Amino acid sequence: MRNPYDVLGVPKGATEADIKKAYRKLAKAYHPDRNQDDAKAKDRFAEANSAYEILGDAGKRGQFDRGEIDADGKPRATGFEGFGGGRGGFGGGGGFDFESAARGRGPAGGGGIGEDIFSHLFGDAFRAGGAGPGAQRGPAKGEDVAAELSVTLEQVASEEKLRLTLPGGRDVDVVVPKGVTDGQTIRLRGLGSPAGPRSAPGDALLTIRILPHPRFTLEGADLRASVEVPLEDAILGGPIRVPTLTGAVEMKIPAMTGSGRTFRLKGKGLPRKDGTRGDLLATTAVTLPGTEDPALTEFAKARRAAKAG
Repeated sequence: MRNPYDVLGVPKGATEADIKKAYRKLAKAYHPDRNQDDAKAKDRFAEANSAYEILGDAGKRGQFDRGEIDADGKPRATGFEGFGGGRGGFGGGGGFDFESAARGRGPAGGGGIGEDIFSHLFGDAFRAGGAGPGAQRGPAKGEDVAAELSVTLEQVASEEKLRLTLPGGRDVDVVVPKGVTDGQTIRLRGLGSPAGPRSAPGDALLTIRILPHPRFTLEGADLRASVEVPLEDAILGGPIRVPTLTGAVEMKIPAMTGSGRTFRLKGKGLPRKDGTRGDLLATTAVTLPGTEDPALTEFAKARRAAKAG
């Protein structure tokens, strides 16, 4: 990939806010929903996402600036355990846990999203029997490795299967589990580095990064968006088209709807861990005609004269 600074069009000393602003601008311009007949736009959108994955993360940006990783986020240095070798196949693994910065705690202070989403990442073929309290102690465990996976809101909403390359070159297929939040860490058991020939491998700690979206903002499992409403529809009411992550839907608004009014579209948000979905909160923004409208101008003059009289 090209230098991520060149992709986003920002200097090396750009602030975090400048980088986010540049990414949002490109994401909005090249989003697939706006460029359905332009194959190159999809590539530019993906390129912008990859660039932001590095520059939008302070740790990765520092690594790139120091030359420790390349523009694809892959390590440049050689000779370190866990970073050698070519791409492997889908290696053996076990279960996984969610972790937060406070070890062993979920985002709300509980036990994480839970084991019921095990098969979301690797399927039933990788469901390993857990070691209970009376189980025999296994061999020494290898080191854990850290990785990040940047996803779009569309990928979270559709539970799309994604390909991830772990440190060491192993490729795995990952389905983002229901209820995942930005910055949450998933433990992929058995996909870390081995400590020796007879040791059990460590785990891979996968941090999920949800990329900013040009249209929607995230509030838990709910989404919030501004929806433009033509003046005549705002006055007369009726159906308007509202964009969602899975395509536009029709929503009816009452007559005399002003800007700033929020409507809730049930089930149009992100999936939760219990199988339900969040909502879309659509806030209206009344728009005027793009060109002069004589009839509208005369109407406004008459209204002004009536109030003055």
